[in-house]
Amino acid sequence: MKIRPPPVTIEEIAERDWVAESEAGLGAISAGRFFVRGSHVVTRAPAGMYEIICEAGQAFGSGHHDTTRGCLAAIEHVARRYQPSRALDLGTGSGVLAIAIAKRLHISVTALDIDPVAVRVATGNIHANGVASLARAAPSDGVRNTASLGRFDLLVANILAGPLIRLAPTVARLTRRFAIVVLSGILTRQ
Repeated sequence: MKIRPPPVTIEEIAERDWVAESEAGLGAISAGRFFVRGSHVVTRAPAGMYEIICEAGQAFGSGHHDTTRGCLAAIEHVARRYQPSRALDLGTGSGVLAIAIAKRLHISVTALDIDPVAVRVATGNIHANGVASLARAAPSDGVRNTASLGRFDLLVANILAGPLIRLAPTVARLTRRFAIVVLSGILTRQ
């Protein structure tokens, strides 16, 4: 049986500001004591919350995904119960988790990503949030050239199960004994 392709329709679309249209659907979010918003959102963080201004641009991580919210809640949980001294955000995307760690825990954070665009976006967000003295973004595939990073007592990775499995030996090598490891991005079927 031969399946016929669907009909093709060609339509001219008026010029639009696609970034503005995309941002219009992204309001502020709250997770734990974090209030994440893009600069297009004029609502400020309520008292007692840590405001993160995040421009995702071409990087993953506006804060709206449930996995990101879960990581933010986990960071808040860590802040209330533990006192880590060095953190790693593996697969940082826009840098929202690294910024949250720096703002809430006031500790050194290294934010790594395989995507150079994400590193650039994360660096911009780190500076825009005033945490450049604590956080820095750098390119890395998470495997090579990680020995010089030292060891961390908090590691956050919000990426898919496949990369997390491949990175497991690196995670073990980069974390101190009794480190706190927050893993997210794993689908239910995985």
